[in-house]
Amino acid sequence: MKGKLIFGIAKSLLLARWRQTLVAAVGVTFSIAMFITLLSFMNGLNDLLDGLILNRTPHVRLYNEIKPNKNQPVNAALKDSYNFISSVKAGITRQEIYNSGPVLQTVKNDPRVLGVTPRLSTQVFFNEGTIDITGLINGIDVEQEMRLFNFGDYVTAGSAMDAENVANSIILGKGLAEILVADVGDVVQVTTAQGERFSLKVVGYFQSGIQEYDKVQCYASIATTQKLLGKPANYVTDIQVKLYDLDMAPAVAKEYAKVFNVDAEDIQTANAQFDTGSSIRTLISYAVGVTLLIVAGFGIFNILNMMIYEKMDSIAILKATGFSGGDVNRIFLVIALSIGFFGGAVGLVFGFIFSVIIDNIPFNTAALPTIKTYPINYSPIFYMIGGTFALITTYFAGYFPARKASRVDPVEIIRGK
Repeated sequence: MKGKLIFGIAKSLLLARWRQTLVAAVGVTFSIAMFITLLSFMNGLNDLLDGLILNRTPHVRLYNEIKPNKNQPVNAALKDSYNFISSVKAGITRQEIYNSGPVLQTVKNDPRVLGVTPRLSTQVFFNEGTIDITGLINGIDVEQEMRLFNFGDYVTAGSAMDAENVANSIILGKGLAEILVADVGDVVQVTTAQGERFSLKVVGYFQSGIQEYDKVQCYASIATTQKLLGKPANYVTDIQVKLYDLDMAPAVAKEYAKVFNVDAEDIQTANAQFDTGSSIRTLISYAVGVTLLIVAGFGIFNILNMMIYEKMDSIAILKATGFSGGDVNRIFLVIALSIGFFGGAVGLVFGFIFSVIIDNIPFNTAALPTIKTYPINYSPIFYMIGGTFALITTYFAGYFPARKASRVDPVEIIRGK
């Protein structure tokens, strides 16, 4: 019964100064709405950038790095001395992965692995009149690249599968195609590092969204690339692995490096700087959102303080008629939490509405052909955090004024009147 009475009194005080109550609630609503909108947009942007970089990067890459031999002859000959060797050159290094077929099969059978695909890269020169333009042809298993790394999403002209189905074909990077003025269906001339010259048919354009990348990178089937190099069908220089659990990549890379006697690079190492940038952007968005909530909390604090000064008579009467300091404290906490709850709930709704509006704003740029609207992340976690912060902020905004009200001496107030 007493609890019901406390809620009734709190309701009466809220409605008695409804304009002030509305201002406080609007402050919470605005803060929560901006908090949700900002986090949704910033994390949507992070997801977009992750898609451009991380989703096209293997979780584990197996290859043979060109490096000098660690066991130099002088170290074997002079074991009891310190040897300083400068300008050490790489020796005879095998770039291809030894026994690539069994390695591929073993990795494929690993229950931690979502998929695996071979790759073969080679530098070539595209012959444009008297000018040779440097390029890099990546020999890929097109079907596996489409399944694991969304390769088909970035082929903006032609069909990705044509690189597999059409003999002696190539998919040019969009930037390189513009330099060569090569349309789909045209034939381009390439010269390999060994001096061999080949004619390749253009069957599509690849556009990653990174301009410098698209001026160099091209794609062909593994068979076509092996033919360019004059290598057998088992010749591959990279094996790209995608795992079910991204966080396992460092441990799996170390294991594969030891088992297959190759170099292995995990995605965390390959994209450490990029991951740092994403983390900083997320941290900034949370910091701005929390700042908005704290500012709204100060607004509620000021409004409740003013309400206490204006309601000194009412507080004195309540305490004179038997209400304890704890009861008065609970009344003003109910007022603060009511503002936080209703203002926060409306703020969550408006935050979702603003996110939907942004998600439907056209965003067309030649650099990002797969993106049609601004990116938004609708994670429920953002709404849970926003609602929780609304209640916590308003609780502390109301706690100190409520404690002050609970200490009011009714005799002093009535005597002053």
